[in-house]
Amino acid sequence: MTAEQWPVLIIDDEKDIRDVTALTLTDAGYRVETAADGREGLARCEQFAPRIVITDIRMPGMDGIRVLETVKQRFPDTEVIVATAFGEMETAIRALQLDASDFITKPIHAEAMMVAIARARHRYHTRQQLKDYTRQLEHGLSRTTRRLEETVAYQDRLIESSMDGIVGCDDKGRVVTFNRSMEQMLGRDRAGVLHQATLEHFFSEAELRRFRDDLAASGHGGTNRLMLYETCLLDDRHQPVPVQLSATVLMDEGKSAGLVCFVRDLRRIHRLEQEMADQARLLHQDKMMSLGRLAASVAHEINNPLSGILNYIRLMLRNFQKGPLATDTHAQFARYLALVETETDRCSKIVSGLLTFSRRSPVSVGPVSMAEIVDRSIVLARHRLELGDVTLATRIAADLPEVSGDANQLQQCLLNLIFNAVDAMPDGGSLTLAADSDGSPACVVVRVTDNGHGIRDKDMPHIFEPFYTTKQEGHGIGLGLSTTYGIIHRHGGTLTAASQPGGETTFEIRLPVRASGSDPSGEAP
Repeated sequence: MTAEQWPVLIIDDEKDIRDVTALTLTDAGYRVETAADGREGLARCEQFAPRIVITDIRMPGMDGIRVLETVKQRFPDTEVIVATAFGEMETAIRALQLDASDFITKPIHAEAMMVAIARARHRYHTRQQLKDYTRQLEHGLSRTTRRLEETVAYQDRLIESSMDGIVGCDDKGRVVTFNRSMEQMLGRDRAGVLHQATLEHFFSEAELRRFRDDLAASGHGGTNRLMLYETCLLDDRHQPVPVQLSATVLMDEGKSAGLVCFVRDLRRIHRLEQEMADQARLLHQDKMMSLGRLAASVAHEINNPLSGILNYIRLMLRNFQKGPLATDTHAQFARYLALVETETDRCSKIVSGLLTFSRRSPVSVGPVSMAEIVDRSIVLARHRLELGDVTLATRIAADLPEVSGDANQLQQCLLNLIFNAVDAMPDGGSLTLAADSDGSPACVVVRVTDNGHGIRDKDMPHIFEPFYTTKQEGHGIGLGLSTTYGIIHRHGGTLTAASQPGGETTFEIRLPVRASGSDPSGEAP
């Protein structure tokens, strides 16, 4: 900042001193204003906003000390230089104590005044720099504090929102972290645990000893670490709660600084496992019910070829018993054996289909021909259709593309739909199986259409829900369509239904076409 930019105010009751001092500073390039007493000087400070004030100590009315105090209160950035006589040194010292930047003695010499002005300017710059630095420091500290607060708040929310229980102990073993999941898991109030309880409160004697021994050993994830470790904690009623926990000792400069544990309630997992096992059992039960319905018709289906086989074998045995075979009999036996082979192969396919359908085999993903699925399903369901006086019509497009999936599961879906269609026609009717391809997007479409009693409007939104059935008791538990829907969905397809009460009902399966060159050993649907 140049001298011209430095406004200076001179306050003195002696006009000659004011004029001489103002002339000297003006010649040096400063902008100068003057005032005859303290009150006028303060008014000029309001209007002129000087950077430096030079004030006499002894003035009528308001003296220089009062001027100094008031200026520092109202304009703290303004530098004040006091002018005093040699006999007023105590007053000058008092002025310095009140934050005057300097003092000069009267009579005022130009050199001394310029030195004092230079000091005041330097002091002003230094204080402004210090202020700027302090402001930056405060801003940085405020920003850092805010970030720290946000980080701590985020970590608190993270700990509190965790589905797993989190418990942390300090180096003395006292609990310092105990989140909401731990409260719910053990039924213990956090206020009664934090900074009061230790690990001994959560373990029986034997479990605590085993926990500490295994933590110190290296067999469960490494020394001072436990990974997926199963144990029991004690709840608020001292009842054991099965849990799976991971724990690690916190280290600081090679010394233990505490312990943190992440705890998972195994009761929930055991319940889920049981529910999954129950669901699998029910699904298999529904499959066995379908198999039971199928078995009676298949028995008749097998009985016919077995009867033919038995008759041909008996006939050939009688011919053998009569003696050596005539030449023309060889050709006849060849025809008999060919028929036996054909009928035996037919029985084998039926029995193989039944075994495949009934067993709990692992899911096997690969290329599947829906045309073959339709053919096998017709073989297994043919006699059931005959017993139900149901006429079957098929419309299978040639060269159907393959889909990717599990053939056994897809056959289960189609048989479920066929049996449901037969049940919907208690007095007989017609059933149509159609399969073709659709190019938008590329998929195979299989439709099962019956002309039975249809599905009521109120039932239509619920037909794919588990355990929802409109059949009489003993004729199903309402899992057939739900199972079929789930299997088709896992294969990336869709299952939809359209029906008119008293009219036709069509179930449509849409399955994506198998990508060319895809790996048939991919992940199971």
